[in-house]
Amino acid sequence: MSTYFRITLAQINPTVGDIQGNIALMQVAAQAAQAEGASLVVFPELSLTGYYPGDLFNEPEFLLQAEQGIVQLLEYTRATPSLHWVVGAPLRREGPGKSLQNSLLVLADGAIRLRYAKQLLPTYNIFDERRHFEPGPDVAKVLRIGQMQIGFLICEDGWNDEGSEYDVNPFERLADSSPDLVVSINASPSSIGKRELRHTLFAAASQRHGLPLVYVNQVGGHDQIVFDGTSFAVEPEAGVVFEAKRFEDDVCTLEFAQGRFGANNALPEVSAAGLPVMEFYRRQIVLGLRDYARRCGFKQAVVGSSGGIDSALTLALAAEALGPENVVGITMPSKFSSEGSVSDSEALCRNLGIQLIEHPIRDLVEQYAKGFSAAFESPLQGLPLENLQARVRGTLLMEYSNAFGHLLLTTGNKSEISVGYCTLYGDTNGGLGLIGDLYKTEVFALCRHINETAGRELIPVAIIEKEPSAELALDQKDTDSLPPYPVLDGILKHLIEGVRLGRDEREEVERAYADQIASEAGRTLITRIKKMIARNEYKRRQAPPILRLRGRAFGSGRQMPIAAKYDF
Repeated sequence: MSTYFRITLAQINPTVGDIQGNIALMQVAAQAAQAEGASLVVFPELSLTGYYPGDLFNEPEFLLQAEQGIVQLLEYTRATPSLHWVVGAPLRREGPGKSLQNSLLVLADGAIRLRYAKQLLPTYNIFDERRHFEPGPDVAKVLRIGQMQIGFLICEDGWNDEGSEYDVNPFERLADSSPDLVVSINASPSSIGKRELRHTLFAAASQRHGLPLVYVNQVGGHDQIVFDGTSFAVEPEAGVVFEAKRFEDDVCTLEFAQGRFGANNALPEVSAAGLPVMEFYRRQIVLGLRDYARRCGFKQAVVGSSGGIDSALTLALAAEALGPENVVGITMPSKFSSEGSVSDSEALCRNLGIQLIEHPIRDLVEQYAKGFSAAFESPLQGLPLENLQARVRGTLLMEYSNAFGHLLLTTGNKSEISVGYCTLYGDTNGGLGLIGDLYKTEVFALCRHINETAGRELIPVAIIEKEPSAELALDQKDTDSLPPYPVLDGILKHLIEGVRLGRDEREEVERAYADQIASEAGRTLITRIKKMIARNEYKRRQAPPILRLRGRAFGSGRQMPIAAKYDF
């Protein structure tokens, strides 16, 4: 009989609210764990309900279903004798405060062997757990399984080992109980640099306390948020010694003995660098769209194809996520559209293998303009005429979506959305924004990366190299209204991302920003951009959800007032 303790990391993709579907995923993983001879199978935080159900927690029927789900899980554990299931679930509590706790349960042989309530409830950025949960008591929970003493944490409880965010340090309290192994269950959203941050923090905590640890994360897209998985194991001296798949489901069993993982079988080396930035963006967006469409019941998507780079990138990513046969592009030329608007769209869609439909809008716009002039005794011109073209296109795209059941994808990038260079009820129409957390310079870079990865010209070079233009007026260019995108993006990154930027990117951005504030023209430009960001909050509030790539994406991660006045 083996002396090794086997533990299965069940990196699953639960769906928020789908308790029965989530239980089915856990059953399959538990059966695999039992077949591997594991003593412990570990699921992510709130794996029963998915993370994060929000105000579903206020619905009595939902809570009843969750309670019934725990009863089901207890029954299913009888079919896996001696296997302990570590499950995340909401539990009711008595007394003052919130009626629920974000809890970890250890189930085995039809019984609850251990309960642990999360102590540190995040309320920053995209998180709002204090809205629904009461923190657990400042106590450590340890369970003996065979010859092993196992200690347990839930996500945020392990992120405060340096004591900088909360007065309580659950990791330190757990270390005082001297477990042989720490198990942390998590629902840690993915953003650029997040994987490396997890490795750094938990490797440091493991070394500080001399405790090996397994970190199990969920995977999949939920609304704006994408979870990347990449569950891992840490040893005090060696650091991260194992990592599960990234952006994929993964159920893997590790052997553990005498403080080491994989002592009886060599583990693959874990790269410190992770994915290149553009590859990270690509994979996160693809998974986010794929799960968003699947969970919302969409099998196909439609995109307005302008012949520009933003719609080209959106079409390329949609084709990868859903399959080119499930994506439709619609080109809608107006009197101001360049010849390349249609021809470049045709080349793009031919390269991608997707259908392109042409629906000119010139006559529609002229009819609107005539009606406007007749009704209001004033010609339709300037900005109202420009916005009308965008709104006609947005209406046609929504008509197509309604008629044929396709998910409409918006094509705005973060640079344009930041300063309001978009038309409400026009190009902001849709159900999901794929590139709304990519700055314009990153849009160019990701297009080039996609071509390089494919080894051929999926996105025509003509699209990548053409000067950006909304093509809503004669000879219009983006630089008529905005500074060059490299300049704009540097200022926006400083103002919006700030300290959340990675070290190398932050140093570059801060140098460029310092150069701007050194001149009167630069200071004037910065003031103008600040005003544009603030003035267009009302547009962002009404826009569709944006897939989150950075630490501060628009939406729930950046909550700013609309009716306010500030000058900083």
